[in-house]
Amino acid sequence: MSQVCSNLIVRALHGSLPGQQPVEVVERKGRGHPDTICDAISERISARLCQYYRDKFGMILHHNVDKVLLAGGASRARFGGGEVLQPMEIFLAGRATDSWCGEKIPVDEIAIDACEDVLRGAVPDLELTRHVRITPRIRHGSSDLTRLFARGSESALANDTSCGAGFAPSTDLERVVLQVERRLTDEQTRRSFRGVGSDIKVMGIRRDDRIALTVGCAIIGRHVQDLAEYARLKDALVALIVDTAKGVSSLQVDATVNAGDDLDAGDVFLTVTGTSAESGDDGETGRGNRVNGLITPYRPMTLEAAAGKNPVNHVGKLYNVIAQRICSTLVEQLPDVSSSTCRMVSRIGWPVDSPQVVDIELALHPGRDADDLRADVEAIVTSQLERVSQVRDELVAQRITVF
Repeated sequence: MSQVCSNLIVRALHGSLPGQQPVEVVERKGRGHPDTICDAISERISARLCQYYRDKFGMILHHNVDKVLLAGGASRARFGGGEVLQPMEIFLAGRATDSWCGEKIPVDEIAIDACEDVLRGAVPDLELTRHVRITPRIRHGSSDLTRLFARGSESALANDTSCGAGFAPSTDLERVVLQVERRLTDEQTRRSFRGVGSDIKVMGIRRDDRIALTVGCAIIGRHVQDLAEYARLKDALVALIVDTAKGVSSLQVDATVNAGDDLDAGDVFLTVTGTSAESGDDGETGRGNRVNGLITPYRPMTLEAAAGKNPVNHVGKLYNVIAQRICSTLVEQLPDVSSSTCRMVSRIGWPVDSPQVVDIELALHPGRDADDLRADVEAIVTSQLERVSQVRDELVAQRITVF
């Protein structure tokens, strides 16, 4: 049972909400962006290790594989074709239990297989044998953290002193940015626009009731025959983006695709494989989207690299997921709450379900007081903290996306 009562702070949110302020900025990096690729690899390795540990030993063993680095390669892209001149390099780093009860665990093989699976899905035009070089550098975990992990057999003990943050509900801009990136990288768009790569970045700025989207989209050269076709594809993508945004928000939306292009000079965002990682752009776990899938500088958020951290006792992962769920539940279940934020802080060695502090801010309807809702808020916070094992299982099954 979580002992949260004495560590819970419930207070009114002062000041205007992000969606009510005159300016708001939101960003999302798509699945083919080098940073997102690294997040996905870290998370897939963690999930595969968890599955292996459970299948072999009946429990998840200590690991944190949140240090993947992608060093971009070199390529020569051109209309109608192109070639990769130097492969990108991916370094798989972190810590993992590599033997248990005298049995060797094939950590490197598991990590490489997971990495290749991610690349096949994230960058379908990539040829793994020619375009990628994978180097595993995952070592055994430190003795103090592995012992701490083992001590939490009955109740998981926090792996770190860290924090998590969440908020709800989403603003129009947040919903638009998220949905636009998803639309540009879904299978229907890929079939309709063969030249669109998976390396997408959407930057959204709202000024009052107008949204401006600047979208970076890697174009695959062999599916576009010349500059005129490239220009037509950009126009079609602008129309698709605006149409997608209209399905999410009633605000006025303008969009620009590949703003850095100079069409007159023939200087455009052309790639061989659909990702900038092939030539000159690098990636690293934790530099991209937060657990909610967005980068939101006008919102509370942490710098934790959630992807790849173990889902049993690493609060840098768990608390961000739980904080987001707390906020969503508060807004859904308490009619007097129009918006909420949550910040949670752990202490290393303490039970995961007993944070040092849970700070809840509520935007309330007129006439309501935060103290009046304390009992309801505490019940929701406690309920979510008691579901740590459920969150763990969802993370292992990859039913929760943390980037």
